[in-house]
Order: sequence, then structure tokens, then C-alpha cells
Amino acid sequence: MIYLDNSATTRCCDASMEIMRECLQDNFGNPSSLHQFGAKIGRDYLNNARKEIASILKCKDKEIYFTSGGTEGNNLAIRGTADAKKRLGNHIITTQIEHASVLNPIKALEKQGFEVTYLSVDKYGVIDLEELKNSIREDTILVSIMMVNNEIGALEPIAEAGALIKKINPNATFHVDAIQAFGKMTIIPKKMNIDILTISGHKIHGPKGSGFIYIKDGLLVVPQILGGGHERGMRSGTENVPAIAGLGLAAKLCYENLDKNRDHMYMLRDRFIKGVSAIEGLSVNGHTDQNSAPHIVSVSIQGNRTKAQVILNCLENDYGILVSAGSACSSNKPGISSTLKAIGLDSSLLEKTIRFSFCPENTVEEIDAAISALAKLVPMMVL
Repeated sequence: MIYLDNSATTRCCDASMEIMRECLQDNFGNPSSLHQFGAKIGRDYLNNARKEIASILKCKDKEIYFTSGGTEGNNLAIRGTADAKKRLGNHIITTQIEHASVLNPIKALEKQGFEVTYLSVDKYGVIDLEELKNSIREDTILVSIMMVNNEIGALEPIAEAGALIKKINPNATFHVDAIQAFGKMTIIPKKMNIDILTISGHKIHGPKGSGFIYIKDGLLVVPQILGGGHERGMRSGTENVPAIAGLGLAAKLCYENLDKNRDHMYMLRDRFIKGVSAIEGLSVNGHTDQNSAPHIVSVSIQGNRTKAQVILNCLENDYGILVSAGSACSSNKPGISSTLKAIGLDSSLLEKTIRFSFCPENTVEEIDAAISALAKLVPMMVL
């Protein structure tokens, strides 16, 4: 098997697996218990993971709250901000290319009476800062922009956007979905004027069902899950200690090897793009240089016989290569990608686009095998 669908999920690393085993079988106490076995041991795992993540983001430990993943984090950021600031305004700004876990909560708020501005993007999937500037109003309470697009790898100008938002309306909350960016680039929320940042563990070789949200100290966000007051009241429910411990260790390993891993993925990406660009009938969407994320490549294939699902099936069944048609969270539902429509992709290619996504574990041999497979498949598709 050649696994090139790492934006959907990654293989959990061995170190995370081992610490999770410890938490599940040896040190399995509930961190909310009064006895030492649960309280001390459980809290030690939570505290260690929180400290590790806070050191990566250069923030305070108390600004990190653990969640079940990206969808919960994005819902908490968006709905929690709307609930907290609805008396101050009802205007929200986002982009046309956000993940469903951002777009759907915002659309739900729109139905409740909130006014939403959806920023357009250019052919590379990048927002226009001038359009953002002209969209910010006195009653803007939330701006939500992803750092890396999950389908084509577009890098958004987050630091510039943050500075612009705070200059025009300092009271507007700036939320950034960094689920595809964390572990691939340096992120310092305070330097980038980010108020809320959301992360998912299974995108960085941590376990599924793990994630965290950074919330700037002093920022008012209304909790969306109520109960026993866990995570200092922000997210009730017994903490998933094994997953959180695995997440903290995965994050540590990512950032200890950040430059090496990023360079390796860019090398793989550049090699893949060079190889597939020579195949007639195949085109790459978004930036083809390093102005894009290091791990995502979107390609479209011409031809009347071409459909994304057909290509996926051929790659898997004939060559053992696993890829996707876009976001794994929505790939099991019918519909055309809002990202591909937003970048102005020719309508004939909207259902003929697939995503390759890499990780540090992928090899040059795997990339060459994927190029070779496409070189054989594409000519048959374009007939």
C-alpha cells in the first residue's frame, strides 16, 4: 500500500501509541478523582501535554483547552464567539473555501439572523486583503480564515489579515482553523493577532478523537458542552487522557523535526508536481511552487470518461495507491467542492479532481510510483 491521503488522516506514531497504552492499562485513573491514582497521574499527563503545546505556540498553559478534534474546536470557536458577542454585533466574515466544520456552523448562524460576508479567492485559493479590509465593519464580531486549505494547499496571509483586523476593529475575534497547518509551519498566535486557533491530533500522527483549541487569555467564549466543568469550564466531559497524552507527544515530535520534515515534504511535492506536469491531460490546481503548503497537491484530469471516483478506484485496485477526491469529511456526500468552484476551476473538471497529500514517512519511491501510475492511467482517461 502507498498511502498518499495524509490530509485525511495520518498513521498514529509509535511514541503516541505507547503513551496511550500506558494511560489505558497502567495509569488509567480519572483526572477528576479525589484519590491520588486518578488525580495526580491523570493530571500529570494532561499538564505535560498542555505545557508542550503551549511551548510550541509560545502561549500560556491556561490558553490551551483540549477537545475531541477539529470539528468540535471550530464549532466552539464560532458558536461560542457568536453567543458571547451577539449583543455587540451580528456580522461575521469568512471565506468561500473553509472546511465544512467552519462553513456549516456559520451557515447555521446565518439562518438565525447573523449577516455573513464570504470572501472570494483568486485562482490559487488565496484571499484578497483589500477585500477583507473593505469587509470589516464596526459590527463585525468574528473573522474566521483557515491557514492552509485542505483541498489545494493554499496558504492564506494570516499574519497580514490579523494585523488588518485588529487595526480596523480591535474588538473583532480572529479565529484561525490551523488543522492542516499545525506541524508543518511555525505558528505564534500572539505575533499573528490570532485570538482562537483550532487543531486536530490525527493530522499530525496523533490519535483520532484528539484536538485542542487555543483561546487568548481574557477572551470571552461561551462553552458549548455543559456538564461538570472540565477544562476550566470551557469543555465539560471527562478528559480523554490517553488521546491527549498521544496528541501532546505527537505535537512535540512534529516540532522537534519541523524543518527536516517540511523540507522532505516540499522535496516530495516538487518532485511529484514536476512528474505529473509532464503528463498530457493532467493539470495541477493552485500554486506549484513553495507558496503553497508542503504536503498537498490537487490535480485535475481531462476526458469524457474521467470521474474522480473512477481514478481513485483505479489507483487503489490496480496500483495500491490511496488518495482522495478532496475533504475526507465530506467525500461520502454528493456535491461539488466549494473550494474548486471558488478558484474558478473549469466546470468540466470539478468532478475530475483528486488530492494527493504527503507526510514525512512518504518516500521518493512512493512518489515515483504514483507518477508512473498516473502516466499509465491518464492517457486512457482522456481518450
